[in-house]
Amino acid sequence: MTLYPRFAAHLNAALDALVAAGDLPAGLPTQAITIEPPRDPSHGDLATNAAMVLAKPAGTNPRALAEKLAAALGALDEVASVAVAGPGFLNLTLTDATWRGELAAIRAAGGAYGRSTSGQGVTVNVEYVSANPTGPMHMGHCRGAVVGDALATLLEWAGHKVVREYYINDAGGQVDVLARSVHLRYREALGEAVTIPEGLYPGDYLVPIGQALAAEFGDRYQGAPEAEWLALFRARAVAAMMDLIRADLALLGIHHNVFASEAALQAAKKPEAAEADLRARGLVYDGMLEAPKGETPEDWEPVMLPLFKSTEFGDDQDRPIKKSTGQWTYFGADLAYHYQKAQAADQLIDIWGADHAGTVKRIQAAVAALTGGKTRFDVKLVQMVRLLRDGEPVKMSKRAGNFVTLADVVNEVGKDVVRFTMLTRKADAQMDFDFAKVVEASKDNPVFYVQYAHARIRSLHRKAAELGIGADGADLALLDAAELGLVKRAAQFPRLVEAAAAAREPHRVAFYLYDLAAEFHAAWNAGNDAPDRRFLISDNPPLTAARLFLADALGQVIRNGLTIMGVEAVEELN
Repeated sequence: MTLYPRFAAHLNAALDALVAAGDLPAGLPTQAITIEPPRDPSHGDLATNAAMVLAKPAGTNPRALAEKLAAALGALDEVASVAVAGPGFLNLTLTDATWRGELAAIRAAGGAYGRSTSGQGVTVNVEYVSANPTGPMHMGHCRGAVVGDALATLLEWAGHKVVREYYINDAGGQVDVLARSVHLRYREALGEAVTIPEGLYPGDYLVPIGQALAAEFGDRYQGAPEAEWLALFRARAVAAMMDLIRADLALLGIHHNVFASEAALQAAKKPEAAEADLRARGLVYDGMLEAPKGETPEDWEPVMLPLFKSTEFGDDQDRPIKKSTGQWTYFGADLAYHYQKAQAADQLIDIWGADHAGTVKRIQAAVAALTGGKTRFDVKLVQMVRLLRDGEPVKMSKRAGNFVTLADVVNEVGKDVVRFTMLTRKADAQMDFDFAKVVEASKDNPVFYVQYAHARIRSLHRKAAELGIGADGADLALLDAAELGLVKRAAQFPRLVEAAAAAREPHRVAFYLYDLAAEFHAAWNAGNDAPDRRFLISDNPPLTAARLFLADALGQVIRNGLTIMGVEAVEELN
């Protein structure tokens, strides 16, 4: 058990003892109790709000309760001192031996350090990317892809069973447009001179599909009416696009478990099943939408439609699940899709572009209705990335065919740079991706700064080995307070994993790694001015061994964090 869960157990034992002694009533709510590093390190190593949280429901004075807890916790061998602060906060200072023990635990756990069982028994479906299958992946899709994939791995580290899912939007009008675009390329492959009209996809990526269809079918569909070839060309085009998308995602190290088809969903009558379920519970009714706010269009007429009572779940109006033509609305199809996902998972997470913000409330309302409020459902909105080259924005337009593909960017700067950069800001914050800055060898580039820390540690290991110095059997008592300060930062990693997973925020891992790397670099650079602070001191093998042990543990934490991010920990930088 790592340090923070262990002290949570110590605190629970102290509270149980107070209950047994009659100093506290049983059954008090403890969910809001925290054990965390104090904001000011001078206050100690750990702080807890237990007395502040429990005093009111227990009908006691918080400071008096804190004094009783201080007596119990202060008796622990791992605790050097306990102070009651303010109205009842507890600040604990731990012994150096405790921190040396945690350092040894980090190195012993290795690649498992930071893994948790907090999510054990909970299946989470994470749906991400889900780009329309009308072309290769472009940088508009990249950030959501990385955020979703890193979040899925983060949840696995927290003990959840995770299903990575991609929803193929292959039932809408855009795939008919794709099929017509491919038909033009098919005719072009047969020798026709074609012009791509406005509204179709002009990209050259459709040329090979047209050529393949021409080789397979000859001129059979060249002059045939659309009804004869549309379904076939649509199926072939979508399949080819999904192959292209899978290949693009693989460049980022992204692989989904499930590819769910909207067309298959509708063919299986899942929207009808969801509608029947909701009607039986009085949550779908036939009604008329209100007239549009503002100036009403001349051709607007009230139409009776099946409406979902989304206002009962916090939405601002009830939503139609079918159009007047009898086709399912986007919302109706999405409702059925989430109904399907919720039957196989305890929690759902969708990663959406920020342009879908307006539909969050209604789909959350639908999931709440379909699952009786039992399924946690989070929608993470991801802002677009602005590409810059030489300080100027790089224009992208999928329909114009001159967009910047994900493959182009990965091939230029590398998978690890792309993935790390996408996680250097909160997902809902705007981001600039400057081709020059993301490969810059400076402290201002988090990708380089963290990788450099790991490379330095691996270099240290190699140089120590050349001197015959290893970390095994090192005397950790030789580490001083400054060096144990690095251990204190490293020991926060397991707690960080659990907190980031609970908040659905993988960017916290990147922030943490940057802070850890910064503290390591500061310790390393101290040796430039003071030779006795160097990690490698050839004429002092015992001290070098202790510092090598410390560095190895820090490197392990960096590797574990980068693993969650899907980034390789490099051995050396060129």
